[in-house]
Amino acid sequence: MDSLIKNETRRIKFRLLRKDDFDTWLDFFKDSSSVQYMGMADIGSPTGQCEKWFELCEKRYINKSGGLNVIVDKATNKFIGQCGLLVQEVDGLEEIEIGYSILPQYRGMGYATEAAKACRDYAFSNNIAETLISIIHVGNIKSEKVATKNGMIKTKRTSYKGMPVNIFRIDKETWQALN
Repeated sequence: MDSLIKNETRRIKFRLLRKDDFDTWLDFFKDSSSVQYMGMADIGSPTGQCEKWFELCEKRYINKSGGLNVIVDKATNKFIGQCGLLVQEVDGLEEIEIGYSILPQYRGMGYATEAAKACRDYAFSNNIAETLISIIHVGNIKSEKVATKNGMIKTKRTSYKGMPVNIFRIDKETWQALN
């Protein structure tokens, strides 16, 4: 699966993560509320967590297993977060996830929902999947709200990478009815 989301909205565009984004994205890991649901508690420092993140993103890009894109504010050209489509294995099944993370200073402005909807629309319009999920830690109420605004419903609770998570899902038929 291609890593780059070729879709824009009124406010945002996407591009691939680059090595020179490291210092900007490091701020995400310096914020304790960001990392509490990321499953990286075993990596002690924000720098180590960010290095692991970049390693995982690069591996996804190389392996064509999707990846998170940088969300860029079109008016300011600023990096505001990441969102994309990821191939994930949940309970033994391969699924396509819409993942999203926003830098602390841009939260609460609707960017996560806008980016998640753009990814959803791109995936369904390009027949990438018949269903899409978001894997959300059970304590992450803000991400659950984004998933709900994206037309997703909670379909189950499970364990993912040792964490309790809820799986939110939308299928293509539901998406078509929304439009």
